[in-house]
Amino acid sequence: MNKKKKPFLGMPAPLGYVPGLGRGATGFTTRSDIGPARDANDPVDDRHAPPGKRTVGDQMKKNQTADDDDEDLNDTNYDEFNGYAGSLFSSGPYEKDDEEADAIYAALDKRMDERRKERREQREKEEIEKYRMERPKIQQQFSDLKVSDSVSGQTVVDPKGYLTDLNSMIPTHGGDINDIKKARLLLKSVRETNPHHPPAWIASARLEEVTGKLQVARNLIMKGTEMCPKSEDVWLEAARLQPGDTAKAVVAQAVRHLPQSVRIYIRAAELETDIRAKKRVLRKALEHVPNSVRLWKAAVELEEPEDARIMLSRAVECCPTSVELWLALARLETYENARKVLNKARENIPTDRHIWITAAKLEEANGNTQMVEKIIDRAITSLRANGVEINREQWIQDAEECDKAGSVATCQAIMRAVIGIGIEEEDRKHTWMEDADSCVAHNALECARAIYAYALQVFPSKKSVWLRAAYFEKNHGTRESLEALLQRAVAHCPKAEVLWLMGAKSKWLAGDVPAARSILALAFQANPNSEEIWLAAVKLESENNEYERARRLLAKARSSAPTARVFMKSVKLEWVLGNIAAAQELCEEALKHYEDFPKLWMMKGQIEEQKELVEKAREAYNQGLKKCPHSIPLWLLLSRLEEKVGQLTRARAILEKSRLKNPKNPDLWLESVRLEYRAGLKNIANTLMAKALQECPNSGILWSEAIFLEARPQRKTKSVDALKKCEHDPHVLLAVAKLFWSERKITKAREWFHRTVKIDSDLGDAWAFFYKFELQHGTEEQQAEVRKRCENAEPRHGELWCDVSKDIENWQKKIGEILVLVAAKLKNTF
Repeated sequence: MNKKKKPFLGMPAPLGYVPGLGRGATGFTTRSDIGPARDANDPVDDRHAPPGKRTVGDQMKKNQTADDDDEDLNDTNYDEFNGYAGSLFSSGPYEKDDEEADAIYAALDKRMDERRKERREQREKEEIEKYRMERPKIQQQFSDLKVSDSVSGQTVVDPKGYLTDLNSMIPTHGGDINDIKKARLLLKSVRETNPHHPPAWIASARLEEVTGKLQVARNLIMKGTEMCPKSEDVWLEAARLQPGDTAKAVVAQAVRHLPQSVRIYIRAAELETDIRAKKRVLRKALEHVPNSVRLWKAAVELEEPEDARIMLSRAVECCPTSVELWLALARLETYENARKVLNKARENIPTDRHIWITAAKLEEANGNTQMVEKIIDRAITSLRANGVEINREQWIQDAEECDKAGSVATCQAIMRAVIGIGIEEEDRKHTWMEDADSCVAHNALECARAIYAYALQVFPSKKSVWLRAAYFEKNHGTRESLEALLQRAVAHCPKAEVLWLMGAKSKWLAGDVPAARSILALAFQANPNSEEIWLAAVKLESENNEYERARRLLAKARSSAPTARVFMKSVKLEWVLGNIAAAQELCEEALKHYEDFPKLWMMKGQIEEQKELVEKAREAYNQGLKKCPHSIPLWLLLSRLEEKVGQLTRARAILEKSRLKNPKNPDLWLESVRLEYRAGLKNIANTLMAKALQECPNSGILWSEAIFLEARPQRKTKSVDALKKCEHDPHVLLAVAKLFWSERKITKAREWFHRTVKIDSDLGDAWAFFYKFELQHGTEEQQAEVRKRCENAEPRHGELWCDVSKDIENWQKKIGEILVLVAAKLKNTF
């Protein structure tokens, strides 16, 4: 090594080195540094040299052109987000710091990619599945084809799985043309490989049909009939694709090849337009296939009753195991002949229940009802002897069909015969009640009545069964059937007060007051000193203006069976009759014994209010609240008294105190909101409503009020919130119905009114609004229907309903009148 030579000579310059930079030099470039003044794309000097001499230059030119192609800086290669597709700086030097930066970016990309990988793969999988569902690929549709070596001579299809679902294999007309071409080629290969395979010809024809090439499809399928003349499906497909007359010729040709094919004969009959021609075709078919039930049924349907009867006589000889043909013949025969036909049917088909049921219906239709029970019992015995399992559900379904057909005796006989089959002893009552409810839901009322009758024979002392049966007769029977049932009920359950009361009420509503009195007298003998019966007797007399009788009964009740309710009724009777002093005296006496009964305090305060003695009324309410601090009506009465006399602040304080003693009570919150609203303080009312909904988020009565506290544009949103919280609350449903009514959406409003009264038929206000709605927008029939349904429901609750009905005597007889009165008071300006 030369010691004088500098060690750095011959080594590459360090990164960023500029010669002479330390002494202020700026550097310069000469021609020798950059080469000759010639563009890189210019031809080299040896362009006229022999071919062997210019290989290197041509290669350099080719490489340079490739580089230029990579650097396409045209505007079409520019993206607003990503920039140019290529690198603007690909021709610059690639130094170490560039490499380090690229490594850092690559590491970051890899790390971020790992974080997003699972989500990206899931999204891609979903997109692929969605795409495949929308556009199934031919490769997947024909995945069951097994194409093998054509030289070896082996079959190219799987004979079991191939073309089992033709529809799924054919692409739609709007599908990818490439898919259609692939399908066409694949099916062609299948036809050529196995020309006697019918599904291949059918699939090929349908492919051409859906792509619009109908004539090609016809030609293909006709070729298929030549290759597969014994295939029923190919002939039927050919008949379908051909026009009318040609189709007839195709079917005629098919019959020559397949004279036993029922489907081809049916298709031939369908192609005929003249009835006589259809008959001729079917009769010809029956000559060749006399044991086809389908052909006989098709032929009989075209005949007149007398000819049909003759044909059916021949049909049952040819098809003796067809239940349908036997039953059809029995329906066309006379009573005596029908019995013979059904007897023959039972001999030929001893395992079918429908023949026995038809026989029972036949006897019932001809007035021989005493035979119905015997036939059904024999049916059960015979079927069991022939190894038939008695399916209880099937027989009940048959009974319901008999009920709907009017065969009452048959349906009841079936129910009695099968109702106990397969039921454990401890499950009988529960199962039978469910069966009865199911029959009512299916409108098979006689079946339900039969179930109740059978259950009452098994459980004669069960009050709950008698009650269920009584309510059934009340809702679906007649007054006579109800009273007859109740008479039997009280004989078996004399201690069941409710049964006595239902009987007395039925007589009273029918106007037979003496009969109602006699029923209550018998009830007294069976249930001495019963409060319910005493009060029912008092109500009967007072509702019929027999006030002296009622007064004497109450006096006896107070002496022999004194209760808070008896005293309350005594006070109420004197108060209604105008004997205020006597009412107050009785009230004071009652409070000595029953000071924790809030209704007595309420009556005392209301009597004082009626006498305009505000201080005494306030004192009565306050005393009552000391004894009964959880009585909501007492708090409301005191608050309204203060509001009535103009003491708004005191009323507000009373309600606040009541809410402290009775938290989460929606009635108190509602009264507080309404108090502020009546005072004109709508902002305070809205604030209180917000607090109320926080404390009672599932209160339907609060949500229904909140909807109409909002301005009209916000009501719909509020109603949606209300339905989320109280989906099945009648007050919310009623509010939504009123909302639709206010928006003139009549159909929707009617639908929501129906929902409301269905969920709670005891809400009188809902019936009143419904009736008012129908008065304005419904027909007379719709109005009458609402009124009738309301009278049957006998509603007892609802603010407006109770406010009107309390002043009406015999209100239970005047439901319709109350409905009209309440509706008249309503305002539909919500």
